[in-house]
Amino acid sequence: QVQLVESGGGLVQAGGSLRLSCAASGRIFSNYAMGWFRQAPGKEREFVATIRWSGSSLYYADSVKDRFTISRDNAKNTVYLQMNSVEPEDTAVYYCAAARLWAGVPTSRQDYDYWGQGTQVTVSS
Repeated sequence: QVQLVESGGGLVQAGGSLRLSCAASGRIFSNYAMGWFRQAPGKEREFVATIRWSGSSLYYADSVKDRFTISRDNAKNTVYLQMNSVEPEDTAVYYCAAARLWAGVPTSRQDYDYWGQGTQVTVSS
C-alpha cells in the first residue's frame, strides 16, 4: 500500500514559480510511475506530468511542456513538480498519483492506483 501526501500549493502571481512536493510512504519500485494531475473547477481531472521511479522516462502534457519540470528524490521518497512561468489557466487542485506499473506512457487516470488528497494552486493575473 502506498500513501501520498502533497504540499507546496498556494497563491502565486502569473509569471511566478511554485514547487509542489509529493511524499510517498510505503515501498516504491523502480517500475512505478509517479504522476501529477490537476482539476480546475467544473473541469475533468487532467494529466500534467509523469516520471518513472527509476528516472529513465518522463512525459509532459503539451500545456505545461517547457514550463513545468517533474523530478524525484529516491532517498526522500518524494516527487516534485517545479512550476515556472505559471498562468491563470494553471489554477487547479493538483494531485499526486502512483501507478504500480509503467506501461506505455501512463497519462490516463485509470493507469494510476494510488492518489493523494490534492493541493490547491491559484494563479492571479
